[in-house]
Amino acid sequence: MVYTSLTGAGDHLGFALAHRATEDLVRASGLGWTILRNGLYAELFGALLMWTPDGLESPFGDGALSAVARADLAAAAAIVAGDPTAHAATTYDLVGDPVTAGDVAERLAVAHRAIGLGDYRARLLADGALPPFQPPMLASIATSVRHGFLRNSSPDLAELLDRPLTDALAVAAGTAAAMRPGAR
Repeated sequence: MVYTSLTGAGDHLGFALAHRATEDLVRASGLGWTILRNGLYAELFGALLMWTPDGLESPFGDGALSAVARADLAAAAAIVAGDPTAHAATTYDLVGDPVTAGDVAERLAVAHRAIGLGDYRARLLADGALPPFQPPMLASIATSVRHGFLRNSSPDLAELLDRPLTDALAVAAGTAAAMRPGAR
């Protein structure tokens, strides 16, 4: 059994408890297992940045996220699934390089403005369009990035892939650019 979980640095996120409980169940199942603790996606980080007429804004402040491209995580999962015995009873922490909202803005040659966490939460709750679980989940991500809790490192992903990781900053910037109003 291969379970895709959440990076160890994410234990305080609003959705971490379900992952840790599932990991315990997987370990206790009696089956062969490998746990892939995925870092947060570079694509998600880019998508959470908000466009304004002046550039980007976010609740992330100067905090960094050890972001990872989804394609790298998929490749790692395929490697593990292709040779489960070699990875049995192992937990991998699969994270990439630290990326900040300022890095993304610089890559896109636009300004970045940090907004407060309270303002961000109010925006999430403003129109009631999000499902009830999303505002606290997104607020926990923003708080964690802003305060540096998701800036961690591990060689596991590069070692599994046996190649350099996909540039997480390029992926986050590409996603943000695609979300720009009027972008095609």
